[in-house]
Amino acid sequence: MHGRPDYQPPLDRQGVALRYLCAVVPMLFHGMVLAWLVMHDGDRLPQALIDWALGLIGLVLMRWRRRWPWQIALATALLTTFSATATGPAQVAYVSLVTHRRWSRTVPVAVASVVFLLVGGSLGGVDQATFVSSVSGLTILGGLTVFGLYLRGRRDLELSLRERARAAEREQRQRIDQARLAERVKIAQEMHDVLAHRISLLAMLAGGLAYRTDLGPEQTREAALAIQENAHQSLNELRTVLRTLRDDGAVEAPQPDLAHLDALFGEVRAAGQRVEVDDSIDGRESLPAQTGRHAYRIVQEALTNARKHAPGASVTAELGGRPGEDLRIRVTNPTRSGSVPGPGGRLGLVGLAERTRMAGGTLSHTIQDGRFILDVRLPWEAADRDPAGDSG
Repeated sequence: MHGRPDYQPPLDRQGVALRYLCAVVPMLFHGMVLAWLVMHDGDRLPQALIDWALGLIGLVLMRWRRRWPWQIALATALLTTFSATATGPAQVAYVSLVTHRRWSRTVPVAVASVVFLLVGGSLGGVDQATFVSSVSGLTILGGLTVFGLYLRGRRDLELSLRERARAAEREQRQRIDQARLAERVKIAQEMHDVLAHRISLLAMLAGGLAYRTDLGPEQTREAALAIQENAHQSLNELRTVLRTLRDDGAVEAPQPDLAHLDALFGEVRAAGQRVEVDDSIDGRESLPAQTGRHAYRIVQEALTNARKHAPGASVTAELGGRPGEDLRIRVTNPTRSGSVPGPGGRLGLVGLAERTRMAGGTLSHTIQDGRFILDVRLPWEAADRDPAGDSG
């Protein structure tokens, strides 16, 4: 990548061995040529020894080609002026320099390599062999430049693919975290609705025991049993909600829906809350289970808010709707000036609004003629069909 010219991927043992092999093969070739010349002309032995020694020096210098790329490439190119066996290490060092794609360093080293090649070829005199070796050397240098650029492109591609994979992995982790957070928000909403309802019932029952002095032993016993039963219900429902956090985060079935509203009204009446119900829902069996669960929780939270803000007052719950129309929930209760809600009392409407939004409905509330009016509308599809049971 152009923004990271010095990036060099780490080499494994196979990669290191391959590069040294590319340097040693030309060394062996030129070494055998020198050995053949020495066999036919013993006077060439000192020159051959110097050539081999310089080639070995170039092979040793290859080790630092990544730390000092242009310095090692220039040094090994200089060795080729006096040593043919140094050609292999010089070529490997030059390719390593080209892969950095820094032209301000590569071009001077390439020019110097050409100069060293021409000088080395003309040391023994200029003839046809010198011309052929010079042209061959220039061709090889051009090929090495192209090969180095190809390696650099491969490395850039591999780096880009790795970065994309890491970015995709990060995005996947973020999506998972967001899904978990959203599911936990839903669970927290369930926990708030359940516990607020139960605890407000306990507070009402306990308040009756604390302030009413006219209760007989049997009434006191009934109130105590109701407190005990609601406490047990609170624990059971809390365990149900918390179990979803330890499992896959899905809300466990079965969950309460419209069919459980009668039990809810009976429960709050037994605790002392006065509730009048007007239920005109038609075709409730076709109501989607998710919508029914939201409707149940909305009614439950509305009754809880009424107990907090208007304890002892009569509450009116009106429910209506049919398939193809909205499911309507209207809960009203008198407002009492000076009443102080319990802890979290100002959060009830926030929870109700969030619950309604999750169900795709609308919520409005107002105070009219001394009564607080909560009006919720939830969508009810006209033809709700179970995909699992549709065999087409």
